[in-house]
Formats: sequence, C-alpha cells, structure tokens
Amino acid sequence: MDKETLGSTIGTTLDRFINDKQGEFPFATGELSQLLRDIALAGKIINREVNKSGLLDIAGAYGATNVQGEEQQKLDVIADIRFTRALKNGGEVCAIISEEEDDLIRLNANSRYVVAMDPLDGSSNIDVNVSIGTIFSIYRRVSPIGTPVQMEDVLQKGDNQVAAGYILYGSSTMLVYTTGHGVNGFTFEPTLGEFLLSHQNMKCPKAGSIYSINEGSYQSFEPSVKEYLQYCKAENYSARYIGSLVADFHRNLLKGGIYMYPSTEKAPNGKLRLMYECNCLAFIIEQAGGMATDGEQRVMEIQPTELHQRVPLFIGSPDMVNKAQTYRKEFATAQKD
Repeated sequence: MDKETLGSTIGTTLDRFINDKQGEFPFATGELSQLLRDIALAGKIINREVNKSGLLDIAGAYGATNVQGEEQQKLDVIADIRFTRALKNGGEVCAIISEEEDDLIRLNANSRYVVAMDPLDGSSNIDVNVSIGTIFSIYRRVSPIGTPVQMEDVLQKGDNQVAAGYILYGSSTMLVYTTGHGVNGFTFEPTLGEFLLSHQNMKCPKAGSIYSINEGSYQSFEPSVKEYLQYCKAENYSARYIGSLVADFHRNLLKGGIYMYPSTEKAPNGKLRLMYECNCLAFIIEQAGGMATDGEQRVMEIQPTELHQRVPLFIGSPDMVNKAQTYRKEFATAQKD
C-alpha cells in the first residue's frame, strides 16, 4: 500500500464547507455560519441521546401534551431543551418558534435571525427504533436590530428563508441543508465527531415511483386524493410510509417520489405545520428541483397568520406533484359544472 492510499482524504467537514460558502452571502458577517454550526452541535448531542435511548429511561411518553394537543415524548422535551440552549448560547438568534412551545421564545434582541424548528419529528417511533429527525428554518428579522422582536419578524413567507435543513437520525445520522444555492448532505462520522460532506448538490428525480401517505385515513381523503392514489396503484407505484416526516421526505428526495399529507375530515387544514415543517422542506425540495404545494399554491407563497398554522402538503418529484394537482383541478372543475 502506497503513502497516498494510507493518507487518503476523509472528506470535507461541515465547518470547512460553511466557511468556503460564506462568499455566497454578500450581506453575511459570519452570524449565519455560526448559527448553522450551533444547530450542527445540537444535532450531535441529540444523536448521542437517541443512540442511548434504549439504555436509559429517556424513551416513552413524558406525561404532557404540546400546543398541538399531541402527547410529548421524553426525547421531544430533551431535544427542545438542547436546541434552545444551543441557539441561546450561540447568541445569533433573536427568537425561536418551536413545535414544543406554545409561544414565541424571545432571546437576544441584538441578533438578526429567527429560527423555526421541530426539535424531534416522529419521536413516537423511538420506542421501536425507527428513524426520526430535526427540522429547522432560518429567517432574517425585518425589524431594526436591538428592538423587541415583532410578530412580523416571525410570521414570514417561506420565500424569505435564508437557510433550512433537517437532521436525520437513522442507520447513519445526516444533516441536509440549503442556503438557496443547492442542497448538500453531510453524514456524521462518530469517531471523528464531525459531519462530512457525503451528498453534494443533491437533486430530486423529475419523476418517481414511490408514494407516501397514511392510507389509514383513506376514507376521509378528498375525492381527488383518492383518485390520485388509485392512479398510483394502477401504475404499480410502491407505497412507502414510515410515519417520520424527515425519513419519508429524505427517501423520496434521493429516489424520487411524492409525500402527501392532505386535508381530512378530522384535520381540514391538514396536520403538518407551515412554519417549521412545510416551509423548510419546500425550500429544500425546490432547491433540489422538486415541488411543494398545499394542493393549490406553492407552499412558500403562503402568508402565515399564526405560529402553529397547519397546511396540507404535497411534496416531491415535480411530475408526481403536478399529476396530483391535475386530479385536484379536474375535480374542482367538475364540481363547478
């Protein structure tokens, strides 16, 4: 074995990649780069907690519900604490929207960024050792720095995101993010304690053959969604639904597919949250060449009116999302006639 083989490169670290890409932001002074590092650090901590959840008493229900009325898991609370603490200590964030908190978390009024996050999505799957994830969006505040945070700083359209990403805790832990200049994925190397660039300039296939939806709610879907599902079955598409949004989205991003969480009789506005689930993934999928709609318009064009606003979601390969939209439009036209 020669010296070159013995000294083969380990790849580009997340820190180095962030530093190299700072030039893409003429307005940036380093705060966004530091903020991304703070998120990555919290992700490493949650990765550690998730990996030992079966050995310590941190799995299972916490005994409380969040603002959504959903039962909190212990790791939901742990993740919320870890990410909030990391962002507070980093000093680059003026406010946080979290799925686990009823109200806005106000931090440093002298900072310019707002973070919307789902600290641990799919946490009910922890007990059965299924992949889960963290989702985050980053916005620049619009009010003057140094003044109290206003709701206009927080309730911004997805088009205003300056960065968004997710961390997938699965067979390996991956951090995937975009700053509006493509999508890149980093795999955590635990012996080095570093995220290393593993998926550069990720692209979603234009077409796919996977559909992801909770078919247990089939009877309460709109007729257009039912018709599209029948089309998918007739085309022999594969049904793949994990029940962890990040894991389902990540698979379809890589392999091509559509993820759907439409409105139902129980949830007429859908179930997923606009600010810290849909906007983030919409930004990523569009940067990767895909599409994200609520069935009628681009997700990132929706003007939010509340912190925990819910919307339907159709996201993934553009050919598949367009086809689903076609069924919806045809049904709407038939209803008018």
